[in-house]
Amino acid sequence: MEDKDESLVVHLEALRGMLIRCFLALGIGLIPMFFAAPYFMDLLIKVMVGENDVALNFFSPMEVFVLQIKVAFVLDLLVCFPYVIRQIWDFVLPALYDNERRFVKSIVLISSALFILGVLFCVFFILPLIIRFGISFATENIQAVFGIANIITLALWLSVIFGLMFQFPLITYALIRSEIASYETVKEKRSYIFVGILIIAAILTPPDIVSQLMLAIPTYLLFEAGLFAARGRKKGK
Repeated sequence: MEDKDESLVVHLEALRGMLIRCFLALGIGLIPMFFAAPYFMDLLIKVMVGENDVALNFFSPMEVFVLQIKVAFVLDLLVCFPYVIRQIWDFVLPALYDNERRFVKSIVLISSALFILGVLFCVFFILPLIIRFGISFATENIQAVFGIANIITLALWLSVIFGLMFQFPLITYALIRSEIASYETVKEKRSYIFVGILIIAAILTPPDIVSQLMLAIPTYLLFEAGLFAARGRKKGK
């Protein structure tokens, strides 16, 4: 009994140390990211707006300052993500078998790559498309004047959402590989999964059909990619 208690205390201390290191890294990284936030915002606006003639405005003295803090938090999370994942990995590693370690390590790397790919896809393709779609409604009597807080907040929110939704092929592959769900079962439930993706996209995106489809369609295609990879592994057994 005492050995179990000591083991629990050791694990709790290791968890505490891991969390302290992660939060400390995030806290230290927040300072330079705050000063980098204005340059990132300018770059993001240039990518989104492009050559379109549209004005971005702010409507209160503290609006841009608060916005820079939000951007700094997101940048801090992105920059510190590899370190945080490494700390979590080092904490979990002793409890895993060799084959589990290789699998989890590959998942961490692929997950990071998919998240970055989702963010880049959103920033360089989806966001400019949304801006152009919004500007298309402008007329001689209706001018496109956007609030900078709305635009940047939308960009940050959608970037994180796309990064997370791009995990779909990995989730599909992991569920089938770990035999939580069989390949045949997942394949038969395609229509339900597609409806579920549409519902999730409708909840997470702004209330317009364009944004919802821009998230739902790539996500479903990524689901099919994960299903294809799982089928390939099944045939290779």
